[in-house]
Amino acid sequence: MKLKTGDSVIVIAGKDKGKEGKVTKTLPLTNQVIVDGVNVVTKHQKNRRTRSQGQIIEMEKPVDASNVAILEGGKPVRIGYKIADGKKTRVSKASGKTI
Repeated sequence: MKLKTGDSVIVIAGKDKGKEGKVTKTLPLTNQVIVDGVNVVTKHQKNRRTRSQGQIIEMEKPVDASNVAILEGGKPVRIGYKIADGKKTRVSKASGKTI
């Protein structure tokens, strides 16, 4: 997975296409990411005890990593890798700059 926590991304496919946000969590086993303010769903939570109240919670659900792209200069770019001095770094395919 080429995305990391803290990357600013834009959604390029799906119901939230065009929305931007930061990656808050990555799920590499399922190839998914959780992005701030994207794919927000409401969850109806039942009361836990007899005297407490139930509530409606808004939470972000994971989005497939193929449906988001990293933003560089306000535009979505693809990511590649370059090995220099024995270190592997992420590189923008469009400009060649390190990310």
